[in-house]
Amino acid sequence: MTGFARTNGEAEGWSWVWELKSVNGRSLELRLRLPNGFEALEPLARGALQARLARGSVNVALTVTPAAGANGGLALNRALLDSYAAAALELAERYGLPKPGPAELLGLKGVVEGEPPLSEEARDALHAAILADLERAVAQLAAHRALEGDKIAELLAGLLDRVALLHGAAESAAREQPAMIRQRLEAQIESLLAGDRRVDPDRVAQEVALIAVKADVREELDRLKAHVEQAQALLRAGGPVGRKFDFLAQELNREATTLCNKSATVELNRVGLDLKATIDQLREQVQNIE
Repeated sequence: MTGFARTNGEAEGWSWVWELKSVNGRSLELRLRLPNGFEALEPLARGALQARLARGSVNVALTVTPAAGANGGLALNRALLDSYAAAALELAERYGLPKPGPAELLGLKGVVEGEPPLSEEARDALHAAILADLERAVAQLAAHRALEGDKIAELLAGLLDRVALLHGAAESAAREQPAMIRQRLEAQIESLLAGDRRVDPDRVAQEVALIAVKADVREELDRLKAHVEQAQALLRAGGPVGRKFDFLAQELNREATTLCNKSATVELNRVGLDLKATIDQLREQVQNIE
């Protein structure tokens, strides 16, 4: 969900720059910064972003300045501009930061005063042109995020294949559990009774059956397989799948944890731990997709 986009344009005596930055987020969180006099664009800008993006923390900044030689009826607050410039230069020298450019200073609140000297028709045309550039910026951002998503999808597919492979190993290990439980119980009885074999075999079989029922992991394995198949189907479907995938990753982790808790053999416990480690990697990557 990370990405960056920048577009610029000029119309009706104004020039502007859109900058969009996106980082990972559980839901779609939009932060817009628009200059004075252009607040009316915010709901339309939010709509354009929400139409293309489903997840992530997105910072959107619009800088608007008079085009060269087009001051019109605008007034420049030079005293405030000088104060901003002095403070910015002091910070740049003290902390080794880049010096601000004219566009950045002119975009600060209060530096440019007055409303654009435009008719209603010209203002509408200006807003339409600015929003058209936002659409281009959003398309660039979405394309950037899609490239990252393609790479992550390959990683997720590989991790799901690993989970499916470990699921097969867990099934094989689970089939050995009843025999291992019986051997362990008989060894414990042998140790406690010091060789006295007067224990009812039917009673031993009953105890083994009770323990085996508690250690039965077939339901967990069935659910694990179903979740893997659902996750693979999500990858094939494409589109915004991050939230659904996140839920499936949590369910996979729950089944792997129960598998480890029910494990009665060293091999099944080892496979369960490998499953948990692989699913943890899966959950980390899922946070990066839309």
